[in-house]
Amino acid sequence: MKILMVCLGNICRSPLAHGILERLVKEKNLNWEIDSAGTGNWHIGEKPDRRSIAVAQKYGVDITNQSCRQFDITDFEKYDHILTMDQNNLSDVISLANGDDGVEKVRLFLKNGIVPDPYHDDNQFEPVYLMIEKRCKEIITELGSNR
Repeated sequence: MKILMVCLGNICRSPLAHGILERLVKEKNLNWEIDSAGTGNWHIGEKPDRRSIAVAQKYGVDITNQSCRQFDITDFEKYDHILTMDQNNLSDVISLANGDDGVEKVRLFLKNGIVPDPYHDDNQFEPVYLMIEKRCKEIITELGSNR
């Protein structure tokens, strides 16, 4: 199974979701591929935000080897699930889909809501991390039978 996490710049939320789910998948010995991307192009080739790196390290997750990239239409072919962090990212990704097959792969990361962007508030990185971690554990349970 291949899962792609998507946020705006691919420096805060989606790298955290990528790193957390990747660690959980490894712990469960699942044959899944996890990646992340942004709908914007501002940070292509950069490491995740230093605050995301720091909060991830606090909880034993290393995201320092990730490199920010922009979502590409070929991602529809490569990934089974494309999970977006908020409604704007959802709309942006769906607008690139070429047909229903692509659209069916895209949904919000949280079932009922959005993951707030912590970029402008240092104090939001830890609550966002914990929110993402909780949902990643649910994803493992929901999709775990699809090894």
